[in-house]
Order: sequence, then structure tokens, then C-alpha cells
Amino acid sequence: MDTVIDNVLDAISISNIRQSLVFRVTVVTQQPEKSALIANSLAELYIQDQLEIKFAATEKATVWLTDRVSQLQVQLEAAEAAAKEFNAQTELVSPEALIFLNRRIKELRDRLRETREDEAAALVRLNALIDAKEAGDFERLAEISNDPALANILDEANASSISPADSALVENRYQQVLARARLEAERVSNQVATLQATISDQEERAARQSADLVTLQQLQREAEASRLIYEFFLGRLKETSVQQGIQQADSRMLSQAVVPLSPTSPKKPMILTLSLILGSFLGSAIVLGREFAQNTFRDSTELEGKTGHTVIGQIPAIPARRRKNVLKYLTDRPTSAAAEAIRNLRTSILLSDIDNPPQIIMSTSSIPGEGKTTQSLALAQNLTGLGKKVLLIEGDIRKRVFAEYFDIQEKKGLIAVLSGEAKLEEAVSHEPTLNADILIGEKTETNAADIFSSERFTRFLEDLRSKYDYVIIDTPPVLAVPDARVIGRSMDAVIYTVKWDSTSQRQVREGLKSLENVQVRVTGLVLSQINAKGMKKYGYGETYGAYGDYHNN
Repeated sequence: MDTVIDNVLDAISISNIRQSLVFRVTVVTQQPEKSALIANSLAELYIQDQLEIKFAATEKATVWLTDRVSQLQVQLEAAEAAAKEFNAQTELVSPEALIFLNRRIKELRDRLRETREDEAAALVRLNALIDAKEAGDFERLAEISNDPALANILDEANASSISPADSALVENRYQQVLARARLEAERVSNQVATLQATISDQEERAARQSADLVTLQQLQREAEASRLIYEFFLGRLKETSVQQGIQQADSRMLSQAVVPLSPTSPKKPMILTLSLILGSFLGSAIVLGREFAQNTFRDSTELEGKTGHTVIGQIPAIPARRRKNVLKYLTDRPTSAAAEAIRNLRTSILLSDIDNPPQIIMSTSSIPGEGKTTQSLALAQNLTGLGKKVLLIEGDIRKRVFAEYFDIQEKKGLIAVLSGEAKLEEAVSHEPTLNADILIGEKTETNAADIFSSERFTRFLEDLRSKYDYVIIDTPPVLAVPDARVIGRSMDAVIYTVKWDSTSQRQVREGLKSLENVQVRVTGLVLSQINAKGMKKYGYGETYGAYGDYHNN
């Protein structure tokens, strides 16, 4: 059963037509009739399922709404009863009455303020009467008392010598005026106290009514909210009850599936076309990626532009499996591209300084395996072809790779000559293949850089200038040991070899910089071990391939 279900699901695909509510049902099987039948059945089942879901949802909603309406009705009745009961118990008549009460309190406060001003004026008048009497200032007393009778008595009496009879009249009238002033002050004070008590009572009443009004309004709002919720759910219940018998599916079948006359897949022409396009894109991306990641030198122009040094030679890869066969190849094929490249290199070196042609030449590179030793041997062989006397010195006394090119028996070499243990003539070996003399390196516990920086090595080179036309020193790589930097300071020409499409640009820059730091001037660069097929593959066939085809291989 699970397998059948999985197979059916894999055969069915449903998609939505863009910017529409239309679904497209696609069924792919090996039988056209089965495909059409499955598509139509799926659409019918989908519509039927929608109806069933709607009926079930409506029935469930009706039951829930009926129960909910009953609960809301009870809550509404309870909220309305609580509001009515509270309204009956409170002394608040209406919100307008509360507003009137607050306005009355404001009026009472205004009267209290005026009465307090009258009280203060009455007390000031009373104190002024007492002070004027005690000071005997009758004029001031008459003015403050504002009593015509007292004023007449004081006018008739002589203020400077008042008689006892006048004094008694003045005293009697003053006491009357003072009593009235005290009575007036007490009356005003009583009014102030009465107003304060009234205001306090009214404020307490207003506070109670305000709190009652807030509570009543809250109860009324709760009752109103319960009424609105009750009415909403009651309306929804009625709508659901009406819709329960008239449900319709949201979807309908626009068109039934027909039996196809031809298979829809696989579309072989489209697949082949897409495969061709994708393969082309993938191949281009791989080629471009390799080109962008390329960090080596494949062309002399690029090498000159990145280093700032002139390329004086381009030597192709020599098809020799063993190093011993390299010289034999150059001898047997003097017109080959490799032999011609060595001759071009020789010419470039000799013409690098016309006024002072180089006599002692150093060959070095950035790292091992770049072909500098093979190049030194080939250059020595080429120079002897001019009838010159040439000495080839193995300057790499650590690796001592000359033994891989020549069958040299154990004998004294460079170290023995420098130390004085042997003469140059005893240590030098003549190699018939090169037609040149060879001075091999020797093992020593002394540091090689110390040997080459000694005064004995300098005198040794000067002695060689008088005995040989050309001296070629094959030195270790610059980045490996410091020997080449030490030897290079005594050279007439320095050849720096760069292996084609192998040595990184950073290694070449660092190697040249290390020589420049010790004031060693590089005569020129040599792009070695060039692969002609690789040049054509990378698109450099016009610059090198035509030259290589011109010569015999």
C-alpha cells in the first residue's frame, strides 16, 4: 500500500497558473487512459472533500456558537443587574447633578475667599482702634472709627486739655465703637468657619458621587460590551444555521483531462539542447576560473611587465627523459628549437654589455627544478662551439647535481682549490661532450656563504679571468640559500631562470628582490621549459608556436 501511494504521488504534480486562482493537475504515467482518469478523479475528490470539510466545520461552529450565546446571555443579564443595583443604592442622581455640585463648591470657595478678606480687614480695624486709643491719637481714632458721634465729641473737646466730662464721653463712645468692631470681626470669623465646614461637606459629597459615577459608568460599559458581544454571536449563530444546508465548494472543475495522443516526456531535443548549452557554460566557467586563478608566467611580455626585467631567452622543454641525454640531444639536433634558443640566449648575454662583454656568468633561479643547471650546461656547450675556452663551476655544493649529468669519479673540486689542497689544473675535469672544463663542488662542513664571501674566492675568480674566456657558475636557488646573493656581487652577468607556467609570480618577485637588496644586478630573465602544446592551448601559439615550427625537431 505504501509503495502504491508513493508511486501515485510521484506521478502527480499540481501547479498554480500565475496571477490566477486556477490549478493545473498533471499526471504522468505510462498509460494515457490511466493518466486522464487519475487527474479527473483527483479533481472530483478535491471538490467533494471541500464540501465535507465545510459541512463538518459549519456543524461544529453551530454547536459552539449555541453554547457560547447561552453563556453570553447569562453574562449580559448579570452585568445589567449589577449596574441597576448599584444605581439604586447610590445617592448620585445624574452626572449633571454632580456638575452642578462642583459649580456650587466653586462659588462657596469664592465667597470664602471674599469673607476671609473681610475678616482680615475687620481685624486690622480693631487693632488700629486699640493702638490709636493707647497712643492718645484722637484724630487717628476718629478717622479709623468712622463714627460721627465720636468725631463730634472730639471736635468740641480741646484735644490738648480735655475735661474730665469730655473724657468720660469719649471713653464711653470709644467702648461702643470698639464693641461694634469686635462684634463685626467675630461675625466675619463665624462666617469663615461656616463656609469652610460647608465646603468640606460638599467636597466629600462630590468625591463620593464622583467615585459612584465612575463605578456606575464602568458597570454600564461592561453591560454594553456584553450586549455587543452577545448580539454579534447571536447574529453569527443565525447566519451559520441558515448556511448549514446551502454549502458549496470553493472550487469547480473547469475542464476534464483528456487522453493524450503523444507522450509528454522525455523531450529529447530540448534535453540535448540544454545539455549542450549547460556544458558550454560549464566548460567556459572552468576555463575562466583556471585563467583567473593562474599565478604563473606563460609569456615573456607578461614576465617583463610583472618584474620590470628584460627577458633575454625563451628555452623550450628538451624531450630527454634523463639529464644525461640533454647534451646529447643538443649535439645531435643542432637545428632544433632548443638549440636555437640557447644560441639566442648566448647572443643576448654577450651583447648585454658591448663595452665590457661579460666573462664570468652566474645562473640561478627562485626555487629548485626550474632548469637553470641544464641551461648552464647548454650555454657552456654553445660557447665552446665558438672556439672559446670555457669553465663550468658547480656552485651548488650542497646538492651537487653535476653527477647526474656526467660520470665524474671522486676527485678534488672547488673547495679543495679554494683551501689550497689542490691546484686548479688538478681539480678541473675536461668533459668531451661539452668540450669544456668542469669544476665540481665538494662536501664541506664550512658554511657555503662564508666560503663564497671570502677573499680567497674573489682572488680565485680573478685568476680564472686570465685562464678562461668564459666562466659559468651554476648556483643554488635564491630563495633556498643565500649563496647566489653572495656570489652574484662578483659576477659580470646574472641569468635568472623562471620555469614556464610553474614558478609563482610571488616567488619570482621575492627572488629578484633578494638580489636587488644586496646590489646584485640581474642581466636578464630566461623563461625555461616552455611547452609548445601548452602555449597553443593557452592561446600563445602566435608568439611561440610559429617560431618553434620553423626549426627541425
